[in-house]
Amino acid sequence: MADLIDLGGAGDQLLTIASHVDPSQLDAPTPCEGRTVSQLLQHVVGLTGAFRAAADKDLGPWTDTDPDASGWPDLEDGWRETLAGRVPALVEAWRRPDAWKGMTRAGGVDLPAEVAGLVALDELVLHGWDLARSTGQDYQCDDATAVACMQFVGQFDTGGTPGLFGPAVTVGDDASALEQVLARSGRDPHWSPS
Repeated sequence: MADLIDLGGAGDQLLTIASHVDPSQLDAPTPCEGRTVSQLLQHVVGLTGAFRAAADKDLGPWTDTDPDASGWPDLEDGWRETLAGRVPALVEAWRRPDAWKGMTRAGGVDLPAEVAGLVALDELVLHGWDLARSTGQDYQCDDATAVACMQFVGQFDTGGTPGLFGPAVTVGDDASALEQVLARSGRDPHWSPS
């Protein structure tokens, strides 16, 4: 890729939001249908390790396992500390030009590394937003990051893609770049837990 996409902003947002999750919010619903905040957090803990391994082309258990094959697991103790280590490692791994070249694997699927990098960014942004909305926090996303995410989500059927995205939601012409990404991924930009 001529211009590497930086995952740093999305990673920082995720860590900031996760650091403000109160234990009383762990059972709250999320925009991920049927999933609680705690289940979403554990999913993020897993995917940050898996996509770091994908960037490193460290193919094995991290990259060969479908993260949702056995459902969404319960949140492990020490999740804040785990995220605090994994997110920066993920960001740094994708800052290396060779991370974006060749083939890699994620969730048991072989794919071009540049696609895997976009998936990693998309996961950080969408689940960062999910977590923020579920816990009453603001989510910030610069337009360049949102445009990069749209490169990924824009490839999928607007009717939804099972296991990835629900049917696209209609938004107005004045929708921000982030709101367009959210809507294209099947999320209502105005979702709230109540």
